[in-house]
Amino acid sequence: MNHLRAKDWAALKPPLLRFLDACHADFAAETGGNVADYIPELGKADPDHFGISLATLDGHVYEVGDSRIPFTIQSMSKPFVFALALDTLGAARVENAIGVEPSGDPFNSIRLNADNHPFNPMVNAGAITCSGLIREAKGDGAFEYIRSALGRFAGRELGVDEAVFTSESTTGDRNRAIGYLLRTNSVLKEDVSKVLEVYFRQCAILVTARDIAVMAATLANRGKNPVTGEQVMTPYAISRTLSVMTSSGMYDYAGEWIYRVGIPAKSGVGGGILAALPARLGLGSYSPKLDSHGNSVRGIGVCEALSAHYDLHMLNRSDDARNSIIADYNIGKSPSRRSRRPHERHILATHHQAVRIIELVGPLTFSNVDYISRQLAAKPRPQFVIFDLRRVAAMTRAGVRLLAEEFQELAAFNVTVILSGVRRSSADWKLIKEQAKGLTNLRDFYLLDTAIEWAEDQVVYRHGGAIDFHETTGLSEQPLLAGLSASEIEEIAALGAMRSYRSGERIVAAGDPSTSLFFLVSGVVHVSLPDGVRLATLTAGTAFGEMALLETYRTADVLADMSATALEIPLDAFERYREKHPRVGERIMRNLAQLLAERLIVANTKVDLLTAP
Repeated sequence: MNHLRAKDWAALKPPLLRFLDACHADFAAETGGNVADYIPELGKADPDHFGISLATLDGHVYEVGDSRIPFTIQSMSKPFVFALALDTLGAARVENAIGVEPSGDPFNSIRLNADNHPFNPMVNAGAITCSGLIREAKGDGAFEYIRSALGRFAGRELGVDEAVFTSESTTGDRNRAIGYLLRTNSVLKEDVSKVLEVYFRQCAILVTARDIAVMAATLANRGKNPVTGEQVMTPYAISRTLSVMTSSGMYDYAGEWIYRVGIPAKSGVGGGILAALPARLGLGSYSPKLDSHGNSVRGIGVCEALSAHYDLHMLNRSDDARNSIIADYNIGKSPSRRSRRPHERHILATHHQAVRIIELVGPLTFSNVDYISRQLAAKPRPQFVIFDLRRVAAMTRAGVRLLAEEFQELAAFNVTVILSGVRRSSADWKLIKEQAKGLTNLRDFYLLDTAIEWAEDQVVYRHGGAIDFHETTGLSEQPLLAGLSASEIEEIAALGAMRSYRSGERIVAAGDPSTSLFFLVSGVVHVSLPDGVRLATLTAGTAFGEMALLETYRTADVLADMSATALEIPLDAFERYREKHPRVGERIMRNLAQLLAERLIVANTKVDLLTAP
């Protein structure tokens, strides 16, 4: 059997990077197309430059070839400035000035639609109008406002190629004609020359293929830069921008593009192409040789290959809502980790269907929530339903709104909804609270076990029980000492000393030597891992620290939930007692084995719930 040597392993490449390498090698041989020369300075670009970059939504960036070579953004600035205009002036103002229909004409066509407005913001007339709207709002600071916004999309400050700006200004008569046509029809309110200066300068902003990939990934990530974590634009502005990119981003090649590639995209005559696949990735490429439509020949080849190879066409999604539920169970199959008194256990066993737990995974989308609601209705109505969201990767507004409407329906049936796994400081929680405003049947706990424990307590109360934090009178109720005689228990009790603990006090610390075991006499304690994950909640009549009988060092923390007392028995004294009374020692170890077996059964049940088909 072959094994990778250490040096071989270090050279191992992710499959996606290997694919981009292959694309670069394949399309580098493509010699078709011509470098744009109608702007003289663009004609100086090296036709052999070729870079590809891909950014994922978790902030990882792949780069191949000339991915760090700067070039001017040109028309790839259009979607970002359109989004900026929507956020700056409001949708009503922008949408009243610019249409959203494909034109079918070249990008620099001197033509308006039937309303004498630009067809869309991706053609020059629409882009010039966007620049004019920004200047209308920001005056002489308009360009710096645009440059700053594009920098936030890229995750760094972007410069300007002054030579290209001068070249575009000198040769931009066609754009001047478009500008005056817009002014004549009252689309532009500002001085045409000043608006065009902003437009020419924004087109001359310098970017790299890597920048474009991050900018595209920000579009794909609903306006949040996956590298910096900054929310650059509102989701509204981003969704509208992607819509227009889908229909018009590739000019008079847009129909063919969306048919063959199926990813919202925008090209620039500087040789760049950006493609933003929502909720997936952002792609940036640079190669200056263009086809007859003004699109990079190699860039189109890369996008087509990526879409075809990984089946990324946006209308060929295969997400299955049935995969959104990873586990669906009640407290009869997986109760909380709280130790319960016999009368509590009896009530919870009798009413185990009163608490239903649904653990969710993946994105919380419209179709996923619809499926979840139907699964909820397919089983007997619980008194409490817990939605565990800790594995939910993202929440859409449509999904959360439908979920809030489900909460309202459950409230009508007197079902209490409990959420777990969402921090109150998160954007997801704010979205939930916004959509579920006014609901009185909604509770939340960050830890799932805490949520289950709270629901169990309510069931006990509702069915005539009580959660009594009693004080035991001896050790006879201790499962670890089951089967021992009263005199034997008294001898064991005499080995230790009574300790008192304040609420929140750490009784046992992970990593410390195991020197004693404890029998809880009153109060409540909890056992947790060092990272804060709660393993168990213990009440009077149970032991803790008993793993000292098997392990040299503590593996978990024990903290008092409220004032507590416990009998602490030094391990060396306990061991001497076991040597003196081997039959008793054997019985205690058998009891410990039984307790461990019961814990293993509970753990296995949980695994079965998570792996059930």
